[in-house]
Amino acid sequence: MRTHAQWGRGWKGRGQAEVPPADDAAGWFAGRLPDGWFTGAPDITVDREEILVVGELPALTDEFADDAARAAAESGRISRFREETREQRIEIARQAEHRYQRKVSWGARLGGTEELFTTQSVPVMTRLRQPERLVLDTLVDAGVARSRSDALAWAVRLVGQHAEDWLGELREAMSKVDELRRQGPDLG
Repeated sequence: MRTHAQWGRGWKGRGQAEVPPADDAAGWFAGRLPDGWFTGAPDITVDREEILVVGELPALTDEFADDAARAAAESGRISRFREETREQRIEIARQAEHRYQRKVSWGARLGGTEELFTTQSVPVMTRLRQPERLVLDTLVDAGVARSRSDALAWAVRLVGQHAEDWLGELREAMSKVDELRRQGPDLG
């Protein structure tokens, strides 16, 4: 089970309200989700605005003519899961949103197919100097992105793909710092 709950505490930006910790989100969802939905514990990813729950569905047992047919069947099974569990997912999300003060999004994985549904797209404000704006404008002018916002999102995804090991180590280090803060004296 993968969690990134530390992003929900310890940092309070200007104008941002503190959200409750979500360290126990993986455990809460493990106890709250109906048995049989997923083949194992779902991946739970937490940030300041959203909790994303992605689980593995039971494998398909049918034979398929080719990879395209298998991918279509996987997508269809995920779609069926989404429809059949909609009401329960809404209720679970409502409870989690009350508990953690974050939106809950869902996804499912089957074989080589992963689909996310109801995910959040959260605006992020940033100030960029001209050299950074020129990079974004080049991506827009080249047709890689439709807007500066899309170009920035594309660049962040690219960095995330190529720096996942480093980002994982950074998250782990931040988690250790948070633990040390909790163990330290209460100065408040």
